[in-house]
Amino acid sequence: MPAASFKEIEKTFHERVSRIVWCTVTTVDTKGRPRSRLLHPIWEGATGWIATGRQTLKAKHLAGNPYVSLTYWDQNQEQVYADCRAEWIDEPGVKRRIWDLLKETPSPMGYDPGAFWKDVDDPGYGVLKLTPWRIELFSLADLASGTPPTVWRP
Repeated sequence: MPAASFKEIEKTFHERVSRIVWCTVTTVDTKGRPRSRLLHPIWEGATGWIATGRQTLKAKHLAGNPYVSLTYWDQNQEQVYADCRAEWIDEPGVKRRIWDLLKETPSPMGYDPGAFWKDVDDPGYGVLKLTPWRIELFSLADLASGTPPTVWRP
């Protein structure tokens, strides 16, 4: 079932990602093979942010293919799938804002990035911006009732 605007799915989307918190993020390696890992995005509207290492296998994958697929799932059998373009944001003001956003947002969505990086100027600290090109909401209840997934495309 298509959603005409993000506003139509925003409440359910944020309820789910805020409850589930951690998601599987899949990149494509330099040989075209998928590689998944668990990450902790924080969302502002339809834009996601991930604080993550700059010198990682993930960074090498994104250099060759900037698209990622995120999957949130929990024991309630409710899912969120977000297919996004990921881009490194190196602007100091944005990196500081995301550092502060993570630090000031209550747990479990927020956390202290200082547990992983010395400070916002640490060369290992990176910020990935996620811009979705497709978000799907689905659940076991939907499947059982014959309700199709809700899909938003900007």
